[in-house]
Amino acid sequence: MKPVQQHFDLVDKTLDPKDHFAKILSKSLKDFNPFYKLKNAVIFNEDSLKILHSIPENSIDMIFADPPYMLSNNGFSCRNGKRVNVNKGKWDKSNGFEEDTIFHNEWISACHRILKPEGTIWISGTYHSIYQCGYLLLKNNFHILNDIAWFKPNASPNLSCRFFTASHETIIWARKDKKAKHTFNYKLMKNGLFPEDKLKTENAQMRSVWSMTTPKIGEKEYGKHPTQKPFDLLKRIVLASTKENDIVLDPFCGSGTTGVACRYMKNRFFIGIEIDKKYCELAKKRLL
Repeated sequence: MKPVQQHFDLVDKTLDPKDHFAKILSKSLKDFNPFYKLKNAVIFNEDSLKILHSIPENSIDMIFADPPYMLSNNGFSCRNGKRVNVNKGKWDKSNGFEEDTIFHNEWISACHRILKPEGTIWISGTYHSIYQCGYLLLKNNFHILNDIAWFKPNASPNLSCRFFTASHETIIWARKDKKAKHTFNYKLMKNGLFPEDKLKTENAQMRSVWSMTTPKIGEKEYGKHPTQKPFDLLKRIVLASTKENDIVLDPFCGSGTTGVACRYMKNRFFIGIEIDKKYCELAKKRLL
């Protein structure tokens, strides 16, 4: 596969894609000390906006974002059959509709700037946040490609018995430039083997409802993150929408599942940003 050069012009016309990752770190992000760094992956313990604003425009191939759901409101939920407090940390506390909307708009706008024209973004969320993010994607001139329903066969029950049991999350997939040709590995999605997904029919087009359990026990051997995404989910997203030498960024990387998926795929570069140091440590252990 020949290196893809056509959209590196705003950074360096002569730069090979394999060196682009290193240049971003050594030039644009030189003022930030990485929490953890490998040859093809780096984690920053920083406010995501600081890093996003420092990355050159048209530099990133794909972004996966699982932003705060703003649910730390002293309510309760169910985990492992037990009633638990929903509070996750101050990073998940709502500041009201207007302030939450401003927050989402700031990071989505920053992501639009740094994506290449053909680059894509995936945003995961529940009804508490995903509709704000969908609206703001359109406001920031993204072109929505799909909304994926991630169905959780093992979703926790609803303890209040006043609502339907929440058993899915929505993931919006969008392209920066409507006229650009984004990466979609159609044949891999159609003909690949996905034994974890009982809804996927072999050798048939992949549909927009994906059935996957929440993270397996082994995925939490180094610790737990309250909104950790399963490896199978991120593996599919990376497999579907990236190619060799692509740079993948996660502005709220939590336990680092996006980075783990990139490392599994090989020949992908990963930039993770996480504001909570303890989750940076967790992500580091998973990337070793």
